[in-house]
Amino acid sequence: MERLTDRGFIRELLERHGFTFSKSLGQNFLINPSVCPRMAEAAVQGDNVGVLEIGPGIGVLTNELLKRASKVVAVELDKRLLPVLDETLSEYDNLKVINADVMKLDLHRLIEDEFGSMEVAVCANLPYYITSPIIMKLLEDRLPVSSITVMVQKEAAVRLCAEPGSRDSSAITAAVRYYCDPELLFHVSAGSFMPAPKVDSAVIRLGLREPSVHPRDEALLFRVIRGAFAQRRKTVLNSLSSSLSLDKGELSDILCKAGVDPGARAERLTLQNFSDISDAVYEWSK
Repeated sequence: MERLTDRGFIRELLERHGFTFSKSLGQNFLINPSVCPRMAEAAVQGDNVGVLEIGPGIGVLTNELLKRASKVVAVELDKRLLPVLDETLSEYDNLKVINADVMKLDLHRLIEDEFGSMEVAVCANLPYYITSPIIMKLLEDRLPVSSITVMVQKEAAVRLCAEPGSRDSSAITAAVRYYCDPELLFHVSAGSFMPAPKVDSAVIRLGLREPSVHPRDEALLFRVIRGAFAQRRKTVLNSLSSSLSLDKGELSDILCKAGVDPGARAERLTLQNFSDISDAVYEWSK
């Protein structure tokens, strides 16, 4: 349906279905006609590609994905949107809509059952309030997907795609870099949505790959990353001493063994630095 970016048609559609926007679900529907085709092209690269879409809304992005993908499985939390999607996407036979909370789904089973031998990509316009939890679930679950193309708040996009060791880096920067290569594709103004949010957005693409470092204990690596950024204005010595409950003298020796300056701040450390610290802590604790 090509009228899904027309404000008048959307208002009439939603009124007819008795739908009102939910602030608690962070509902902002894309209406800029140039954005969704670009997102879909970034997500679907090649033949026989299946797409897992999270939060289809009224189907604006879904419509573009269905033109390009062999199959789209759209997970929508708000059951009020199911009859809307039945109407807006009725012309397609390569769509399955699932009414569920993506955070509670067994995505491995879903992908296996729905996509078979297809290459699978994830694509979504994510609600701002749950951006990081969804992205980390997709990565930590080690799903058999080739890429994740998502719309997020502009500031979140900068953090997610920052270079480790740069001023914009954060705990999620390091975590994302562990699993994939992030790329900021383009910015999207607040006026591209209905209703318009108070901030601009950006589309990023995460290309999945094998981890770039190989810590002795993966869980410990992420404890170190979270602890180092917990008090980012403090030195890594002070932050980790508190979060790991280690004596500063012992921790200073551990950091030096890892080749890290105890007076450095977390934002200046690379993923390899964090891996070296976690390995040094692992060896010390044995």
